[in-house]
Amino acid sequence: MVLRRVHIFVSGRVQGVFYRSNTRRKALELGLKGWVRNLRDGRVEVVAEGDEEQLGRLIEWCRRGPPMARVMGLEVRWEDPTGEYDNFEVRY
Repeated sequence: MVLRRVHIFVSGRVQGVFYRSNTRRKALELGLKGWVRNLRDGRVEVVAEGDEEQLGRLIEWCRRGPPMARVMGLEVRWEDPTGEYDNFEVRY
């Protein structure tokens, strides 16, 4: 198991469509830790740590998002894990 960290910025119609809560649900299902939040510019920001393969699955999920979302762009940055998270939460 290779532990990694991914920092994702999602653009499109991703606020007001349950993107954050569904991202949290998917991340927990995949055994990942970190957080998700809305940004003032209309994007959603995700930071997740865990197994590289599971992070890849989260990235693929983020490309689609929940049914009401329309993802127009995804910026993905791979980083070194910090191990600072105990859970996966929605930040406000």
